[in-house]
Amino acid sequence: MTAHDPPQHRSFAMPEPDFALSPITGWTRAHWLAFADQQLLAARRHFTPGRALIRLPGPPSWSGELSDGLEGFARTFMLAAFRVAGDQGDDPHGHLVFYRAGLLEGTRPDSGESWPPIVDRSQPIVEAASVALGLQLTKPWLWDTLTEGEQRQVAAWLQGSSRSEAWDNNWVLFQVLVAEFLAGAGFEHNAAQIKHGLSRLEDWYEGGGWYRDGDNHGTGDFFDYYCGWALHLYPVLWAGVASGRDPEAEALGERYAGRLAEFLADHALFFGGHGSPVFQGRSLIYRHAAVAPLFLGFLGASSGSGPLTPGQTRRIASGAAKFFREGGSYPDGLPTLGWRDAFEPMVQSYSGPASPFWTSKAFVGLLLPATHPVWTAVEEPAPVEAADHLRHAAAPNYLLHSTASDGIARVLNHGSDKYYAPGPDDPHYRRLAYSSHTAPMFSGDPVDNHFAVLNSLGVSSRRSRILRLEAGPLQAASWHRPVWSDVEDQAESPWRVASGTTARGGYELRVHLVERDGTAPAGTAREGGYALAGSVPPVASVPSLAAGAVLSADLLHAAIWPVHGYSGVDTFTAEGASPLGRHAACGVLEGAVNGNRSVFASLVYLGGTVPELRPGRLELNDDGARLSASLVLAGPDGGVADTLELEFSTPA
Repeated sequence: MTAHDPPQHRSFAMPEPDFALSPITGWTRAHWLAFADQQLLAARRHFTPGRALIRLPGPPSWSGELSDGLEGFARTFMLAAFRVAGDQGDDPHGHLVFYRAGLLEGTRPDSGESWPPIVDRSQPIVEAASVALGLQLTKPWLWDTLTEGEQRQVAAWLQGSSRSEAWDNNWVLFQVLVAEFLAGAGFEHNAAQIKHGLSRLEDWYEGGGWYRDGDNHGTGDFFDYYCGWALHLYPVLWAGVASGRDPEAEALGERYAGRLAEFLADHALFFGGHGSPVFQGRSLIYRHAAVAPLFLGFLGASSGSGPLTPGQTRRIASGAAKFFREGGSYPDGLPTLGWRDAFEPMVQSYSGPASPFWTSKAFVGLLLPATHPVWTAVEEPAPVEAADHLRHAAAPNYLLHSTASDGIARVLNHGSDKYYAPGPDDPHYRRLAYSSHTAPMFSGDPVDNHFAVLNSLGVSSRRSRILRLEAGPLQAASWHRPVWSDVEDQAESPWRVASGTTARGGYELRVHLVERDGTAPAGTAREGGYALAGSVPPVASVPSLAAGAVLSADLLHAAIWPVHGYSGVDTFTAEGASPLGRHAACGVLEGAVNGNRSVFASLVYLGGTVPELRPGRLELNDDGARLSASLVLAGPDGGVADTLELEFSTPA
């Protein structure tokens, strides 16, 4: 540390909550600034001497420790850039002093801390985008202070992206940002990468504001939080930067803004009342990066075009950030590799100790000035808190189901599978349902929120490629060919399982059709409900509802009842299988698969109160082409309290 360096603060107090302005979370813009500073000061302790790398403790990613060190620099630099640019250069903790020094050390070829070069499909492509974005945002206070020689040195490293090929998914947008920065700075760049990246974005657009992540539509579909924190974020930011240089940027920016507005109508229903996003998809260690598109709805061409008010936007975003900050995700100021505590089974092999700093994207909201309504409006309840919702998102074939009484958001999944080829089950994608208050169990064979056929060894089948089926309004359906191992090709399976779902008030009616040809041996059907988890084992409750499996843990209640085809009810338990607690459990149903065409139906519940309803009379019709079901929900007195209707086509 030199005489000109700012002090390294090891502790930092958050502001007092302001419940007048923010009656739900207590958080204001000052809390976001403080949260950013806390993370940056914690990361600062792990700079290498030349400050080109931030080496955090923990197992390395598959890219190696040098790349991980660059990742630590780049992702925290993005956070510092949002923080400093959002306050028009005000930098009370001197963050840019450190990043300026590290930028020059890392791009100096003869340095002992030189960054790895940008080559085909390498991790530095990702991190170069964060560096370029950080330089773009802090241009008056960092880039413009460099000499011409220093600028050429930095540009030379970034220009490795111009000569490299990215993976054909959201990665192409990283090269868009790098090329745009080089163009704006007057350096040689690959303009074709900008055209290519934005063109691929059009190929992946599925309507309703949804992008799939890559050109894998024929074999599988990726729908997850990358739609918001990458496929919406980067094009909108690009349009804002390129508007003075590219004549097409303004029109494209308006197109992206319109799509973002459509997306936010769905995306807002992914956040529970306690702040947590729904646990679904890969890279969940990025946590509240999921709120980035909410803020994005008020930036540039997107300003005010979305369905959320400023008060709702801040409430959802602050709720998510607060959920993780105060819930154990930052034990020493640094984000863990997990959800709340560290949880290794949910971490992808491409993630290293600094990867969770992609949460930096959440701080894009700081680019909105302190006078913006997002920061000055009084907080309002989020959509999931204001009313019950049941919404069909057609592009991913999701049913978005939320209940205001307990603030639980649910995604009932009939379209996102992350399927490439034979391989292991992926609990992030292939479950029938996900929620903001539960997480799938990482227990080997899938059990919770999964319908399986058990083979003679008791091994459960996997849901592989998910294929959509036509269903009625506010319903969703799909089918798949089950497999039992990592090497089986689903196309060769002699089985087919078609599943349909509808929901209301925390209850879900699920109907499954199992078909097998003459070569398939007999089997047993098994279905699991939502998995509850905690520091102590979930407990069975409500003896009067003993016909189903009812569990309770940490003020949550989950249940699953047999409605048709099942003959057994039990509870599945596991330890160390959930990111939400050491002990996890879910209710399970079992029944014999009889003949070549069998139908099973269940009633599933997840809620903040003990379930009061139970399944009553079921009317079921299977004409060979369509399945229809009508289930009466009986109240405590045995009377009809509600009826759930479901109808969907079956595979041809």
